Formats: sequence, C-alpha cells, structure tokens
Amino acid sequence: MENEERLLNKGEEEEMEIYGYSLCRWKLALVAGGALCTGGLLLLLLYWMPEWRVKATCSRAPLRGCQVVLLRTTDEFHSWFCAKVRIALSLGCSPLQTPVFMAEKVTNGLTDRLCPEASEDDGLSRCSQGHLQEVRHFTHHSVKYFWNEGAQNFGSIKGLDESVPCAAIHREHSAGLAKGIRDYRRLFYGVNDIAVKVPSVFKLLIKEVLNPFYVFQLFSVILWSTDEYYYYALAIVLMSLLSIASSLYTIRKQYMMLHDMVAAHSIMRVSVSTADQGIEEILSVDLVPGDVLVIPSSGMVMPCDAVLLSGTCIVNESMLTGESVPVTKTNLPNPSEDPTALEAEAYSPEEHKRHTLFCGTTVIQTRFYTAELVKAVVVRTGFSTSKGQLVRSILYPKPTDFKLYRDAYMFLLFLVGVAGVGFLYTVVNSILHQVPPKIIIIESLDIITITVPPALPAALTAGIVYAQRRLKKVGIFCISPQRINICGQLNLVCFDKTGTLTEDGLDLWGIQRVENARFLLPEENAFSKQLVKSPFIACMAACHSLTKIEGVLSGDPLDLKMFEATGWILEEATEEETALHNRIMPTVVRPPKQLLPEPQPAASEDLELFELPATYEIGIVRQFPFSSALQRMCVVARALGQKKMDAYVKGAPEVVAGLCKPETVPVDFERVLEEYTKQGLRVIAVAHRRLESRLTWHRVQNVGREAIEANMGFLGLIIMQNKLKGETSAVLEDLHKANIRTVMVTGDNLLTAISVARDCGMIQPLDKVIVAEALAPRDGQPAKVNWHYADMLSKGTDPPPAIHPEEIPIKLAPENLEELPVTKYHFAMSGKSFAIIQEHFLDLIPKLVLHGTVFARMAPDQKTQLVEALQSVDYYVGMCGDGANDCGALKRAHGGISLSELEASVASPFTSRTSSISCVPNLIREGRAALITSFCVFKFMALYSIIQYVSVTLLYSMLSNLGDLQFLFIDLAIILVLVFTMSLNPAWKELVAQRPPAGLISGPLLGSVLSQILLCLGFQALGFLWVRRQPWYEPWTPHSDACGSSRGPGAANASAQGNGTLHDEHNIRNYENTTLFFISSFQYLTVAVAFAKGKPFRQPCHKNYSFVLSVLVLYAITLFILLHPVGPVDWALELVCVPFQWRVTILVIVLLNGAVSILMEKALLDTVLWKVLFHREKHGDFRLPSSSHPPQEALDRWRRCRLPAGLGFRREPPKAKYVHLAQELLVDPDWPPKPSTTTEARALAHENGTCRIVTVT
Repeated sequence: MENEERLLNKGEEEEMEIYGYSLCRWKLALVAGGALCTGGLLLLLLYWMPEWRVKATCSRAPLRGCQVVLLRTTDEFHSWFCAKVRIALSLGCSPLQTPVFMAEKVTNGLTDRLCPEASEDDGLSRCSQGHLQEVRHFTHHSVKYFWNEGAQNFGSIKGLDESVPCAAIHREHSAGLAKGIRDYRRLFYGVNDIAVKVPSVFKLLIKEVLNPFYVFQLFSVILWSTDEYYYYALAIVLMSLLSIASSLYTIRKQYMMLHDMVAAHSIMRVSVSTADQGIEEILSVDLVPGDVLVIPSSGMVMPCDAVLLSGTCIVNESMLTGESVPVTKTNLPNPSEDPTALEAEAYSPEEHKRHTLFCGTTVIQTRFYTAELVKAVVVRTGFSTSKGQLVRSILYPKPTDFKLYRDAYMFLLFLVGVAGVGFLYTVVNSILHQVPPKIIIIESLDIITITVPPALPAALTAGIVYAQRRLKKVGIFCISPQRINICGQLNLVCFDKTGTLTEDGLDLWGIQRVENARFLLPEENAFSKQLVKSPFIACMAACHSLTKIEGVLSGDPLDLKMFEATGWILEEATEEETALHNRIMPTVVRPPKQLLPEPQPAASEDLELFELPATYEIGIVRQFPFSSALQRMCVVARALGQKKMDAYVKGAPEVVAGLCKPETVPVDFERVLEEYTKQGLRVIAVAHRRLESRLTWHRVQNVGREAIEANMGFLGLIIMQNKLKGETSAVLEDLHKANIRTVMVTGDNLLTAISVARDCGMIQPLDKVIVAEALAPRDGQPAKVNWHYADMLSKGTDPPPAIHPEEIPIKLAPENLEELPVTKYHFAMSGKSFAIIQEHFLDLIPKLVLHGTVFARMAPDQKTQLVEALQSVDYYVGMCGDGANDCGALKRAHGGISLSELEASVASPFTSRTSSISCVPNLIREGRAALITSFCVFKFMALYSIIQYVSVTLLYSMLSNLGDLQFLFIDLAIILVLVFTMSLNPAWKELVAQRPPAGLISGPLLGSVLSQILLCLGFQALGFLWVRRQPWYEPWTPHSDACGSSRGPGAANASAQGNGTLHDEHNIRNYENTTLFFISSFQYLTVAVAFAKGKPFRQPCHKNYSFVLSVLVLYAITLFILLHPVGPVDWALELVCVPFQWRVTILVIVLLNGAVSILMEKALLDTVLWKVLFHREKHGDFRLPSSSHPPQEALDRWRRCRLPAGLGFRREPPKAKYVHLAQELLVDPDWPPKPSTTTEARALAHENGTCRIVTVT
C-alpha cells in the first residue's frame, strides 16, 4: 500500500498534497454509535473538521483504488478539503486522442451512432462492453481531476492550451470535430458553462446555522429555557434570527450578482465547422476543445477561449484588461504558409494573446477577405477559460489571515478555560451543599454561557457594518466586510501608474525629427503644411492599428492621440469592396485638403488625369501588430502613384534605434532620450525604409517581419506626456506622513516610471535609485544581475561615479549606529528582471522588496507575485488599480481597491466610484477606526462576561443567582445598547503616523483588560463581603425588613409579595444579590466609558452623541432604581429592601470604582503602556514606514528608543520578518550593491537560488 502523499498541481499556485482513503465499515459503525451517544455533537464536530471526518470514517488506501481523497493546501494556511472519487465508463482515457473503436466507426461513416456517454444505459446497449474502460475522477473547486496511469497520480486535464504546437493546431485541429468525437470529449471536459449556482435559502440557512457560534447560541437558548430564563432566551433568538437573515441576504445577493455577471452570455447558439456536416448550429454549452467556431461578422460575446485560424477580429477586452479599448486580433501564423513561424513552437494563450479570443470578451466586428470565414479553434472551456479562472478565484478565495481573528479565538479559548474553572467550582460547591442533580447540571452549564457571551459575533459585526455604511457615503463599496478591519493595518500600498497615479490618456508633448543624423529642434505641432509629405508624418499617420467601429475611430489611446495630432483622415474599404478587389487596399489614410498645396489647373482637359497625385493618399498594405515582446509595430504602405512601397516602424527608442543603420542615428541619441525620460515623458521612436521594387504586393503578404524591419533610417522621436492626477502628490504625502510605504507597479517603461515616482513624491529628489537588470543564463554562463544607478544610466564615455562607502549607512559597524548618516535608496526593476530574479536568485527577493519602489513592465501575474513577495516578509499590503489586469493583485492583497466599476471589479474587495486614489486614505482611516472599534467591543464584551461571571460565582457560593429580569436588564438594556452605540464613532479626520495594534495579545490591550478585571473583581468582592458585616444584615426571608420605616408604610410587604415560591426554588432575593446587581450594573457602564477610545484613530467619544446619550440615560435609570426604590420595579427585578445608608455606600463604592477604572485606563495605561511600551514595540520592531522614508529613517527611531544595556532592559526581538531582515542588512558590508557590480548565480537554480557578488572592472 502506498501511504506516501503526492502533490497535485505541483509548482502551481493551487498546489496541494493528496492522500487516498477508502471507506471503513467498522469506523463508520463507531462514528454512528458516537453520534447517538453525543446527541449528534460528534457529527457536528466532523462537519467542521474535514480531516477528522475522513480519518474517522475511512482508512488509508493507494490513490489508484481509493474512494475518497483528502487534500491539503501547501500554502501557509494548510486548509483541508475532501472529495469523493467517481467512476465513469468511457471509450478511452485521453480526451484529445480518438479511441481505436471510435476511429473504426468514423471510418465506416457511423459517427451518428456513437454513444455520447458510455456510462448511460442506452450508451451501453449500443457500445461493445469490451471497448469500455473505467475513468476515475473527482471534482474540487469546479475543476475535474482524472487518474493518470502513467504518473500514478490525479491531474487536471488540459485543452489545446498546453504543449500543442501551433503547426498542429492548423494541421490537426482546423477541420472541426465529428459529433461523436465532441460527445466523447464532453465526458472529460464537461459542459462549456461557468456555472455559479445560487444556493437555495434553505441550504444557506442550514450552512449558516451550523456555524459554531450559532450552535453555541442554540445550546444556550435551550439551557436558559430549561431554567425558565425565557425573556433573555427569546432576546438571543431574535438577535440571532436578525443576524442570520442579514447574513443570508448579503451572501445570496453576492451569489446572485456573480451569477448574473456570468450568466449574461453563458448560453447562446453558435456556428461550428464540423468534420462531417459542414457548418451547423449548436448550443455554446456543447463546445469542447477542438471545435472550430465560426465568428459572425456582426460579432459576439466569446463563450470560450479560442485561437484565430483565419481572418481578423476587433475585440473589446475590458473584462480582462480594464480598458475598453478595441484590440485587433490576427490569425495564428501557419508554419506551412508563413516562413517566420516556428514549426515546433508550442501554442500558449499568454504568449499568443494577439491571436487568442478570450472568454467573456466581446468581438465587435470581424474582417475577412474574398468571402473567407473567420474561424477559431476552441482551446479552453468552462472554468478552465480566462473568465472561468477569474470566477473560480471569486468563488473560492484564499482565507484571510489576520492576527486579530487568531487572537480572538485564543482569547475565547481563555474564556472557555475560565468557564471550565467556574464549571468545576459550581459542581463541587453544589455537591457539597447537596443540591439536586438537575439544578447542578443547569447551573454548571449556565456558567459557560455566561463566560462565553453568545452575543459576541453580533457585537463585533456592528462596528464593521457602521464602517461599511460610512465607506458607502464616500463612494467606496465593499463586498468583503471582514477586510475593512485588515485595512486598518496596511503599512504598504502598491499603485498602478496609468489611470491611477496619472491620467488615463496621453497628450502629444512634441516631436523631434532627425535630418542627416542630427536632431532638429523640438516641434510642438505635427499639423503643418511643411511636414505633410515628410516620412515622419507619414509614419505617424500610417503606423498604427486603428479602425473605425460604426464610423468612430477606435484603438489604442496612444495610436489615437498620435493620429489625431496629424489631423489626417482614415478610410476603410467596405466588405463589398474588399471582396471585389481581393484585399488590394483595405485601409487608406490621407491628409485634410487644407494641408495640401492647391492643385494647378491643367492646360487641357486631356491632362486632368495627372492631377490625381495631388490628393496624396497612403494605403496600408500589411500590418505587423505591436508585440510587447518585440516592443514595436510595423506597417508596409504605399503612397498613391508610387511604384515602391515603404516600411514604417515605431516602438521603444532603444529597439528602433537598433534596427536602423548606425549612420542614421544621432550620436547624442542616448543623452536626448535620457533627458526626456527623466522628465517623465513617454518617448517613441520612428523609422522608415523604402522597399525594393521586387517586393510586390503578393510577396509582401508572405515576407517575414525581420526582413522588413532591417536597415531602417532613423526619423526621430515622438514625445508623449502622461500627466499626474491633481490629487496624487497630496495623497502620497499623506500616506508618507502616516508611515505607509508606497510602491509603483506598472506596465510602463522603467525610466518613465522612475520619473513619475520622483514627480509624485514617491522617491525624494536626493534619494538614490538602484536599477536591478537581470540576465537569464545562456551559453553556459550563469544568470546574473547587473546593478546600475538610475542617474548614471547614460552610455557616455565618462564612467559612472561610485557612491562613497560613507554615504551608505549599512556599511558601518553596529556600534556606530548612533552616528549613522542617512542616505536613502530605492530599487527599481522591470518585470523581466523580476521573473529572472524569482527563478535564479530567491534569496534576493526579500532584500529587493524591502527597498523596492518601482516595478515596471510588470505582467498581471507578476503583480500578484510581487504582492505575495511583500506579504511573505510580513507587510500588510494594499493594492490600488484601475482594471481587471490588476485583478489578481487586488484579490491577493490584504486590501485591494479597484478604481473601475467594470464587471471585473466584482473580484476586488473594494471598489471606488470615483477614479481617484484619495479613496485609499479614506479606506485606511475607516479600517483603523473599525479595528479600534473591534478592540473596544471585544474588550468590553470580555469584561461584561467576566463581571457577570464574578457576580454569578459569588452568588453560587451561597446557592443564589441573578434573577431572570436582572439578566435581561443587564444583557438587553445595558450591554446591547452600549455595544451598538459605542461602535458609532466615525474615523479620525486624518491619517496619523501611529498604527493600531494588529492583535489582542499585546502588552497594552492585555494590561488594560487584566487591570479592569482585577478592579471589578475587587470592588464586587468588597461589596459582597461588606454587606454581610452590616449590623442590620441577616439571611433574607420574605418577612425581613432591614429598611425599617425608611421606605415608607407597606413597602417591605410590597416587595415581598408572591416571593415565597420563588425564594424557595432559586434563592434570588437576598442582600448580596441586590448589592452585586447595583455594583455590576455600574461596572458595565464604567468599563464602556473607559474602553471607548477616540483619538488618534476615531473621533472623540463626546462627539458620539448616541453613545453619550445612552450612557447618561442608563446611569440615570440605574441611579433612580438605587436611590429611589419603587415597589413594583424592585419586585420585578427581584431586589430586596436595604437601608438608604447602604444605598449611599453602594454609590460611594461605584463612584470610587469608576474613578479608579477610568484613571487606570485613560491616564496610566494610555500614557505608560500605550505610549511607551507600545511605542517601543512598534518602533523597536523596526516598522519600515513609507517608500519615501525607507528603512534608514525607521533605524533612526530604532536607535533613539534603544535603552542603554546598563539599565538591564532586554529588547524583545522584532516579530515582523522585514524587521529582522532590515536589521541584518545593517551589518551586511555587501548591501546595497555598489554601482557597476554584478551578482551571479552561484550554481543552477535548484540550489536554493544562492548567489555571489562579483565586481566588474
């Protein structure tokens, strides 16, 4: 038996350990017996714990024959899941291979007789039993995993998106599928449907009710009902029903929103090209990988991921990219027709996204020539598609790990321990006093419900609900309310650049042409008669991928701005013209008439034909779309009347210059380029080449891109400006003042990103920027990282000046920390370098993210990886982006906020209605306020439990208890009113540098709670013992009259009416009970006032008018009952008459208790523990503040708050990993790297990514 575990999805984000189990009958019998003996509690426990459930009912088995699989994630959460293994009967084991039996049937023309699903009875009757074989599989998180005999493991099946050569897609998958093959594949791939099932209300109700807290509440209600505490039991039932109803409404609403988003275009009729019946219509849910989809000319919403075989599509990919900019998709190059296409190149949706139509995107229109159909091969269906993976990440998010919740559970366990002590005390004390067993059981269990308050979940939820409502008022919508608390801990925020920090659009700043290999002066306007026929303007007008959609020019914003700057006009041929002329000239651009010289009238009518060239039109013959890998695009065009064609290229300046003849590139090219990029301007270079006359139209259609883009002539630079948003600098400054680091994550150019980071204040003017340029291993050389300084990237003759060692603080020995000079530095790198460093230099990643501020050219998945890298060193990371390309990072961050209201924003925990980063400080402020509110409420509820626990325990010692209406008055009139009003404090108006604690287990909070517990215990014990020493004290009976005549005639008798039965059964009425009731009632009010924190995270408590009014009214009512007893009220609350002098004594005890409690909390704890211990803890933990104030500034604070060793104080080691790392780097002589040094991988990547630093001379 193979008991060793195996890995599922090895190396992927969803990697899991998998264990095989089979049902065990004797274990099932034991569980059934245990369930009967425990009244179903064992089943509840097994329901909450999947691992225990499987191990309790099954025994280990080999994966090959197991009936149940147990899965455990390999991430930091180690979540457990279980799934049942199912068996299906199929004609084969691989979906992409045609079974031999089926191949014979297809050969004989019997495709319509093939069984679609051999597991069905009718299928079995038609298919030979000898050809069927078992296929074992299970489903987890909407993904099917099938048994792989070769790997001896389960694995998810792939479509045509993995290891399928591009040539094979054209050669083997372009003919379409027969119906039988499609039905056979559907057995493996399932229906093409992203099914988001909205659970029924009953199902959600059962799942919600089985939550441990609600089970505990149900237990409490049953217990109270047996003890005749009907009022409070009813109150808890009503509160629980309201909470459950609210939760059900929220959950179901989210499911319905997601269902509506997905189901809008999930089922439709589509046309497919089949191998046996030509073009036919089927439902989109029947599509499988390998089907050939016919895209209609009017467009469609893609029901799957497909790769274009023929034709061109214009697609709106806002669902994926967040930008509603039409993108042109071209057909996948066919190696048999296109000599530039590699025969063995494997198809990848990411690498070939220019040829891939993604699920959920909208095809606006198609382009086809000579009546040729636009066809695409289906490569992925259902949850495997890009949209399906997005929906899966929403349906099955990673659990949120937050210290507050972990500490809350620990504190609850502590309360359970306290309850256990009370339970044992009650049992022993009751047995010694010979109490009946029934009462012993009820009272001993009752002490548990008192210590662990059933109202705690509702109390904690209140503050979050109020914060959510305040966020909604400022235009921030939340679909994950629990994340609000976590946002209060954010100490680093990543920002996308374009559309987030800067404006969406680019403006033309100017152009700088080149003539005779020399730069001319910059020109602001490209719209002029002098330039109309220059190659430079021709390149601006023709080298783009713009198209007209319903008469409106659409395309990439950069292309659009450049084209509009020329003032030219674009005309496209109609479909009829295209078909008629066999795509000779599909798109034409021409200048407006006012830019052209006036045509001279012809001398005779016969010469009028020769005036045509005066119109000056340029026809675009062929486009090579922009490639992010090549960083350029190219077009071949021909001017009207010209025999030779022209090639125009535009793209990244360094790339375009490399394609040009060296003699055409100015010698000061690098200097000029650097000047522009340092100013934050986006620079695009253009080049031109007159093609040879032998390159006719037909040859151009088949020539390789490299042949066209060679020996170009450099034309000059186009300079675009991307302006900062007005509020960007002010918001970042606020974040920096609050010690919150800011990081830029963008897809833009590195130098441009660095410049924008300086402009917006993310990098201060005097800070050093170190660029990490990583090179992959090749030709036997190991991978390496070259270190440059951003201000020294020019390739001039002067060597870059080195930074003197004394300027780098971490070079100095630790004993010199006090005299440490501060020179701040930041790391910047591209996505390509980030990927290489992740693969070959794992040990560098934590060091780089510690000071990394600019990450440019980052792909969407790399943004997510960066967020994970920051979280791995214990940062609380926020992410702010404006589109679905940031979706992964938005979901993975502790607090992701989308500035886009597109449908993809449903994946982001927060969405801002205004596309401004001013929402980030608002979110953090509200998060901090909600977090402090949670602390206050948790502390208050803990004290409420302990105060009541002390009261009941003292009364149990004399076989007494609090009365039903006394419990009701405390729990409803005092506790719930205070809990729901003390949570109403709004957030403080500005962000402060101090950050609230992350968990309950911290010095200030524990000191606060423990000191209040001791005070409350002391004053209750004082009252309990002191009342027994009063001269009028005697064990109370219905005929006792301690008041004498002080209450007036008949009062004592009124208070004693009908009490004989109640006294005999519960012994509620006595002097100790009355004393403890008044003292404890005032203690609840006192701790509420003491714990209601205001500044610096919430508005002062006196501005929370609801809370102030509630406290004053409750104080007044309680004082009235204490000092002016009313017979019916005392009778209802089961209070006894005590002398007025004792009432005054109680008031003195209460006032003294309140003064000491508030003085202890507000003065001593806030001043000493919070401002000294907490300050030392946080700053001593070396909390790195903002990226404009990197770790060195925190080091200064760390040094200042260090206590001399001679005083005997020992510093606790910092808890955060980034703090440890920063302190280690203090004494690392090789960090940061010096300029002109190289870090090389020591060996291959599998050796833990170790590296060495080599100085390059």
